[in-house]
Amino acid sequence: MPEVTARGLRFHVQECGTGPPVVVFVHGLAIDNLSSFYYTLASPVAEVGARCVLYDLRGHGLTERTPTGYGVSDAVADLFAVLDALGHYRVHLVGYSFGGAVALNAALAHPGRVAGLVLIDAHGPGDGPGWNEDFLNRLAQSALKLEHERIADQLLAFGERRMSRVAATADALLNRTTLLDDLAAMDPVRPAQLTTLSCPVLAVYGQHSDVADAGRLILRHVPDCALHTMAGHTHFVLPAGTAEILEVLLPWLAHHAGTRVPAAGAAR
Repeated sequence: MPEVTARGLRFHVQECGTGPPVVVFVHGLAIDNLSSFYYTLASPVAEVGARCVLYDLRGHGLTERTPTGYGVSDAVADLFAVLDALGHYRVHLVGYSFGGAVALNAALAHPGRVAGLVLIDAHGPGDGPGWNEDFLNRLAQSALKLEHERIADQLLAFGERRMSRVAATADALLNRTTLLDDLAAMDPVRPAQLTTLSCPVLAVYGQHSDVADAGRLILRHVPDCALHTMAGHTHFVLPAGTAEILEVLLPWLAHHAGTRVPAAGAAR
């Protein structure tokens, strides 16, 4: 299993393609891991000339789980520690859902290291109270269901071994770490902070996503931003709309990162 040690933790890492540029993919929370990108965006991006880096966040997938350290600041520190261990300095970041919040905060914290930013239905931007209340409520409900209905055991009884492992990982993260408390303490990225982003940004949001307002906030305040709204989609744009995402992502990378222009229809 490819892994690196960063900040005293073992992180599961996969790389493909040659590059430069280096494109780093940051996945979402709880039931997610690097495979979400491995089977959707990473291979096409590698094929147009990028070196793709995928890693499991702390406690997710095959990365070591700790009892604490699940706030966005720790996730940003983990990201750059993994990149340092791999020898990558200046990169393009692609983040989905909570991974988008990590990528956005990483670009704000270390602008010299982030050459471009792709935010796919990303959490993080907010303007006003209760900006992430729905998000936290859904996670808390999932935590209760996983624990009291023993979802992992039910899936295993039906022979769903892979999904049982995913459910068991989510159960452990939500019910036996500080993840929920760490997320509740997370501050939003305010409009004034968005105006300071110096790198180009591509924002991709589902039309009916519960965080669609974040995409519009990014468009209004980021100096160099393109917003693509995916008609008919909810928050789960990555698995449901891979081809459409590639149709906007690959040309954007060609323009901003110097990858090869994809052939017509390559995304499909």
